[in-house]
Amino acid sequence: MKICRIKETCIYVTDLDRTKAFYAGKLGLPVISVVPDRHIFFRAGESVLLCFIASKTEQEGELPPHGARGSIHFAFEVSGEDYPAVLQNIKQAGITVLHEHTWKQTLRSFYFHDPDGNLVEVLEEGLWDE
Repeated sequence: MKICRIKETCIYVTDLDRTKAFYAGKLGLPVISVVPDRHIFFRAGESVLLCFIASKTEQEGELPPHGARGSIHFAFEVSGEDYPAVLQNIKQAGITVLHEHTWKQTLRSFYFHDPDGNLVEVLEEGLWDE
């Protein structure tokens, strides 16, 4: 199997309005789909961030049931040029940055929690390039 990229990242949340306020309101991700009491989906560059209410998706009839509990980690990639402004915008939005890290290639990332405790990382483009 030859994979091009991970197209979707899925997290589980408890309040869709709060999730929308955070990801669209504070992070500026465009909303692309909402089903009340079930999910909200956001555009994240070429990818999609799927935010589901686990208690609903665990009861799926047509699609395979799915759900998770606890802190899930995922990362958004930004250009090195945009990285300082993104970090500053996160701080100005009142989001607590938990950790800033410089990786061995001198590329940087930082971490913060979303309202459901998921660990969000923002990293500079090129971190996982070959």
